[in-house]
Amino acid sequence: MEKQNILDIFLETNALLNGHFLLTSGRHSNQYFQCALVLQYPQYNELICKKIADYFKDFEIDVVISPAIGGIIVGQEVARLMNKKSIFAEREDKKLVLRRGFNIEVGKKYLVCEDVVTTGGSVFEVMDIIRNEGGIVAGVGFIVDRSNNKVQFGVPQFSTLQLEVVSYLADECPLCIENKIPVVKPGSRKVK
Repeated sequence: MEKQNILDIFLETNALLNGHFLLTSGRHSNQYFQCALVLQYPQYNELICKKIADYFKDFEIDVVISPAIGGIIVGQEVARLMNKKSIFAEREDKKLVLRRGFNIEVGKKYLVCEDVVTTGGSVFEVMDIIRNEGGIVAGVGFIVDRSNNKVQFGVPQFSTLQLEVVSYLADECPLCIENKIPVVKPGSRKVK
């Protein structure tokens, strides 16, 4: 499956939104990838996540871990395809933490999975959790790379779709300056 095919799936499922959006990173953009609208279809979820699983199939991976909420479905499907355990970190007081009895095992190798990367903030937070608890970050897999490979995690990484999608600091956003389209936050994380 080529990049255009994945982009076609986003368009077909109305998951590539146009407007004025507040991203999880705090930046603003005129485009938003609502991966949940794609991942609600098991056939697309499997098709896209299989690309990530295939890329990492020859890597030594013990556990797949994802940041909540967007990465959970991706991580679970990649883990299923690789026959690995899947865990996730979730926000508590604006910080990603492990809850629900999940833990990092010393010396185990972790694949971090995410839906969309703009600045990589959530992925870097998960990587810190792994390393601070003695685990090893084996790689990072994600569906959409909004940075067009500018965000580098320092480990093997793979995205199914790389695009240069413009984003702006909030105080430099031309959409805010023009004040024609109100800013909306369609994702799961509350950002001010």
